[in-house]
Amino acid sequence: MAGGERWATELICSRTGVPAPLDHPSFLSPAGAPWLVEYDLDVEKGRRLLAALPNRPWTLWRYRELLPIADFDGRVDLGEGGTPLVRMARLDELFPGAPFDGVKVWLKDESLNPTGSFKARGLSLAVNRARELGAPGLQLASAGNAALALTAYAAAAGLPTRVALPEDTPKTVFDRCRAHGAEVLSSPGTLVEAGKLLEQGAEGYWGISTLREPYRVEGKKTMGLELAEQFGWDLPDWIVYPLGGGTGIVGMHKAFDELERLGLIGPKRPKLVIVQMAGCAPIVRAFERGEPSAAAWENPATEVWGLRVPKAIGDFLVLRAVRASGGRALAIQESRIAELIARLARKEGVLIGPEGAAVLAGVEDLAREGAFRPGERVVGFQTGHPANYI
Repeated sequence: MAGGERWATELICSRTGVPAPLDHPSFLSPAGAPWLVEYDLDVEKGRRLLAALPNRPWTLWRYRELLPIADFDGRVDLGEGGTPLVRMARLDELFPGAPFDGVKVWLKDESLNPTGSFKARGLSLAVNRARELGAPGLQLASAGNAALALTAYAAAAGLPTRVALPEDTPKTVFDRCRAHGAEVLSSPGTLVEAGKLLEQGAEGYWGISTLREPYRVEGKKTMGLELAEQFGWDLPDWIVYPLGGGTGIVGMHKAFDELERLGLIGPKRPKLVIVQMAGCAPIVRAFERGEPSAAAWENPATEVWGLRVPKAIGDFLVLRAVRASGGRALAIQESRIAELIARLARKEGVLIGPEGAAVLAGVEDLAREGAFRPGERVVGFQTGHPANYI
């Protein structure tokens, strides 16, 4: 690894455990499941990483040994990662009558990433690895934020791109993707229908949609690595997360396992709570029914674009992670979103997107039902800047 050690060793099928070489182009496994990157980790390596961190910039690249990049010095780097934890200081005013009893709540503000959302993390790693492995061009279907991230990182990497968007995606997204030189397609419906447009003329483009290649998970897992470091290697008690395709939950679950193998944390894990919109909640429905995977949601109805994902290929990985943590799955009513966005702006001075508002609704619901114990620490994820939705 140019620029330092590389601890990544191979790919592992997330369903069967079958291995594959790390440095060959890989999409779905023979079992039709996502590949995950495997690492050679031990406590001594954990000590070395801990000693190196104080001298590294506060970006996701500070965890370079836990990322699969072959040419670290030659990477495309727009300054992704290193997002702040913002403490919610006026919970009694944000959620009148909800019993928090000394519970502390933070927002992990992913809107401060280079392209305005947490998608910058995953697409940074995916684009860097695609370039290393010889991709001629890249494409994906997106509800908005992933397209913004892909087109920015691909432009920096010198790779042509195509993105497909639902036609009701905010106009700003179309304009910004074209500004990066991308070909932009659109269709009625959700990103599922938009994605069908990419089937024509796909020669010369690698598809890097959610969990259909191994590296977006690696970028998203850095959210978990950062949380661990920000909390002094003592993980919070709860993580509340807005779920679309599920890469972030899969990635953070993976990050915590890797940190334990490095000896940097113990076996304690946060309870993982996923939130979806009531008009499109396939993972919530599967969780409540005790099912191992989620059937597609027919006729999804939500204007929270990032959560309008009727079917996720990594559904079984998300459900496995949430259940293993003792977590929950919550469906949020659309009518609550606008008021929560306005309330947070008034009470905390923080501007959030609709996915972040859904997370706050989930935090409120958990508090009102008495899920939190006195003094527990809760982290909600604010995943996208509101300017991305104009």
